[in-house]
Amino acid sequence: MHRPKKTGDYGIGQMIHCIHMTDDVKKLNDFYRDVFGALLYMGEDEPNYLPPEDRWASLMMVGDLCIETMAPNTPVDATKPVGKFYTKFGRHWHSVGYRVDDLTGLANNMIERGIYIGRPGGGKVEKMDEGVGYFYPSPRDMFGLMAEMCTHDMPNDPRLKDGWAEQERQWEQHPLTIRRLAHVMLGVKDLDAATASYVNRVQAVPLQSGVDDVTQAKFQIVQLGDSLLKLVQPLDDASDLGRHVAKYGNMIYAVTFRVTDLDSAERWLTKKNIRTTRPTPTTVAADPADTWGAPYFFTTESIPDDPFED
Repeated sequence: MHRPKKTGDYGIGQMIHCIHMTDDVKKLNDFYRDVFGALLYMGEDEPNYLPPEDRWASLMMVGDLCIETMAPNTPVDATKPVGKFYTKFGRHWHSVGYRVDDLTGLANNMIERGIYIGRPGGGKVEKMDEGVGYFYPSPRDMFGLMAEMCTHDMPNDPRLKDGWAEQERQWEQHPLTIRRLAHVMLGVKDLDAATASYVNRVQAVPLQSGVDDVTQAKFQIVQLGDSLLKLVQPLDDASDLGRHVAKYGNMIYAVTFRVTDLDSAERWLTKKNIRTTRPTPTTVAADPADTWGAPYFFTTESIPDDPFED
């Protein structure tokens, strides 16, 4: 069963990027090229510098996932958002972004349902004006998900060009055998409240729920736009996820890729000096200490009623 790649009344669509915060964009780019076969399409030779944010960044594809590598300029200015995040969390998953058809409608619908949206200069948005290009709903009201909602595509996004479908298949031929992004995992303290908020306030589509042996958590998978979020509440405070939630609260925890050959992926990661475990027979977990602070899982397991499964 295939569902549309947009959700809700306002057309939440493509996940434009997932940001990996670091301290050295060039070195992280090299890591992604070496281990994941990443295709850089912005900042290939020199990362892009944005003076207002005092940060460096590059854009790349790994399968169907656009990863933005980002680092604050040095010395780190902790009064700027990027510097503040890095000072608090260090190397970590940072945020995601979604392209939206009716951005003003989405913003006002969120506001009506109690989701706080701040003004760039401070203060609360009571009603969103027409013509706004992007906004960030409060991560607190999104249960830890920092999400840019915007009207634009990423510059020169390969996914929007002719021939992308063929180009995307190159990752299945890579030793990691990546088919696609399975889901972005969001660690939460209260799964029921998080699920209710995403379904009722953000119009996400609920899919599978249950207990996850990989993270030792109860979970709910929802479709938001053209991708899946896996909301996970730890059942064991001593697990990696449990420690993450205890330390950071609600926050992006991990990214999971669907792969075709788990043994090949495991061998490749080992060859690249990335330590791994197999929490279940169908999943390999990479040690985040070896993946620049970003937990990665690789799985052959399918999701019932997955709208993006071939």
